[in-house]
Parts: sequence; structure tokens; C-alpha cells
Amino acid sequence: MANRFAAVAALIVFALCLVLGISADNTFATTVSRALIALAGTFIISLLLGAAAQKMLDENIKSEEEKLKKQSSTPPEDR
Repeated sequence: MANRFAAVAALIVFALCLVLGISADNTFATTVSRALIALAGTFIISLLLGAAAQKMLDENIKSEEEKLKKQSSTPPEDR
């Protein structure tokens, strides 16, 4: 999940930088080099954010599973 998130975010930023660089009348080399730098930076940051989100999700799922196991193992009270 983290890899997909990072790849999609990086490609979106790359495309956005290309469009904005071309519309600003920058040279091809300047536009592509800045877009590649933005792609690399966004990929690294998104990879870290995606890994943190995955870890948070895994911890929440684990705690919910433990809670469900605890509820199913306790016998119901007689009234």
C-alpha cells in the first residue's frame, strides 16, 4: 500500500511540475530536471507517510482482533 501511494503521489507531482514548467516558459531541461527532483522528493516523503499509515492500520486491526477474541472467550453472564 505504501509503495502504491508513494508512486501515485510522485507521478501526480511530476505531471503537475511538467505542466507548470511548460506554462511558465522554462526550458525543457529546466522543466524536466525540476520535475524529476520534485518526483524524487515526493516519492520519499510519500513512502514514509504510507509506511506510517500502514503501521497505524495494522496496529488498529490487531487491537480490534484482540478485543473480539477477549469478548468471545468470556462466558455470558447469567441473569
